[in-house]
Amino acid sequence: MRILSFPEQATPFPLRVQVRELQEQAWPSPPRALAAADAPSHDPALRPWSMLLVDEESTVLAALDILSKEIVHAGRHYAAGGLSTVVVGRESRGHGYGRRLVAAARETMIDQGLDLGLFTCDSVLRAFYESAGWHMLPGAVLIGGTPGDPFPSDRPGFDKVTMAGFFSDDARRAEASFRHSRIAVHPGRIDRLW
Repeated sequence: MRILSFPEQATPFPLRVQVRELQEQAWPSPPRALAAADAPSHDPALRPWSMLLVDEESTVLAALDILSKEIVHAGRHYAAGGLSTVVVGRESRGHGYGRRLVAAARETMIDQGLDLGLFTCDSVLRAFYESAGWHMLPGAVLIGGTPGDPFPSDRPGFDKVTMAGFFSDDARRAEASFRHSRIAVHPGRIDRLW
């Protein structure tokens, strides 16, 4: 097995088709709303970076995307990234493939020079992400959407926790300011919350 990484739009078409199939398993599209495999899944302004775990036959077993942008928190600027569309095929679950890919994504964010990684997940997935090197950020709420149309992770009916990794010295020094706070990531209208 190996991990392949590409800018989302540069992912080879046969692999993109497989990724779209895995995403459809996890999050089925409404009837007649299935997007073409070569259609972008994310806002290009977020510099989507796709990571795929493939076997020897180039079958995609797991996939995710890293989205990134500059955020401002407590008056300071940070290069931030988040995980999106983390998916493992039904037949591939239970083998540690997702954990391996999520841990590799954390290292990729560090290699890309990001200050920190922030994302939300369903609370039942907290232990999974912690096993891959991420940490729950107590009391933190990510504010997605746009400033004019915010989409907070503590919306009624959501059961989300915020996961984080602090990579740079500046981010590590500021970690306490992110706890029990509302963090504006505002990824836009396409990726309302990463």
